[in-house]
Amino acid sequence: MNDFMITEIKPNTFFSKNTYLDKAFILTAPEMPFTEELSVILEKWSYQTIYTEGESSNEYAATSEMATFVAQEGAVGLSQQTDSDKLEKAEEFYSSFLFYVENIFVKISVSNELDSKAVTEKIKDYVDYIKEDRRFLMRVLKNIEPAPGKNYLATHSVRSTILSIIIGTYLKLPNYRLIELGVAALMHEAGMLKLPSNIYLSQRPLSLQEQKAIMTHPVLGYSMLKSFDFPIPVCLAALEHHERENGTGYPRKLVGEKISMFSKIIAVACSYEALSSKRPHKEAKDGYTGMLELLKNEGKAYDETIVRALVLSLSIYPIGLYVLLSNGKKGQVVDVNPENPRFPIVQVFGEFTPDGKIKMMQTAPNALTIVRPLNRTEIDT
Repeated sequence: MNDFMITEIKPNTFFSKNTYLDKAFILTAPEMPFTEELSVILEKWSYQTIYTEGESSNEYAATSEMATFVAQEGAVGLSQQTDSDKLEKAEEFYSSFLFYVENIFVKISVSNELDSKAVTEKIKDYVDYIKEDRRFLMRVLKNIEPAPGKNYLATHSVRSTILSIIIGTYLKLPNYRLIELGVAALMHEAGMLKLPSNIYLSQRPLSLQEQKAIMTHPVLGYSMLKSFDFPIPVCLAALEHHERENGTGYPRKLVGEKISMFSKIIAVACSYEALSSKRPHKEAKDGYTGMLELLKNEGKAYDETIVRALVLSLSIYPIGLYVLLSNGKKGQVVDVNPENPRFPIVQVFGEFTPDGKIKMMQTAPNALTIVRPLNRTEIDT
């Protein structure tokens, strides 16, 4: 790869190939200019060099791959196994995962015991599936709304675990670390089980005393998991998942590098899950709005590398999101575009390939684009 000094790159320069921050993290695709704003941000982060296999230019020149895409209208072929088969399998996986978590949470509440090795063995299988079929699983998470009145702790833990493993996979964590991360994410809210359920499931504003009780759950979780012989990184994740990069979190107001990596990942995963899920006291935000809130990262509360990993794993318009397209059609985001998180692959409702399959299209600048997110009601009408 060639390296370019950031201070020597002219504003709005185009590169014929992707540019990289660290030979792995993509900064720009060929159709995206390297802006002055991006240079300022990178210099602020103390980066001095970017990497690319391409050449710089004052104007954007479409690659042969992009030209082919435009000529073919961006149609993306489907695998031999139909979407419906994989979606059905993803629904079964999610239901099984949720049932398992509900059961172990009941066991903790009733008998105050849990086999840490058995949980780890279970997560091993879950990690393999999530790595393989995350695209279909994320669509299922969008399609399935938690049952009204259901204990949200199990649902939140399952969804946060799936998101954490997706982030960890993007960060290229080795498999044994992914398994440990999965266990940590699954058990990060375990301390809540030590509190009266009428507090953490309350649909009314909590009193000051109840708020203080809620803020003890990380310490309660740490002590509980340690007593069950979970590994220290798992116990620390329960203790630190509400810590924030800028020191505004709890219980110890840790900052930056003092927070464990698993805790940083879980903080981003469960914050996105909370933003995009319905709760007794709030409506869910669409995935796009939730992603934008995390990207804003007001007050620098979250590790920016972890936030970027989430965005590039799911795209700014996350997998599963219903969208209105620039051709007037409705669709659903089904996969990411690794070269540009703003232009994911969508399934277009009402359009089919010559062999009768639902058409998949790659969104792209100056071609098919996403106009805005849609809610489920707008899809059904």
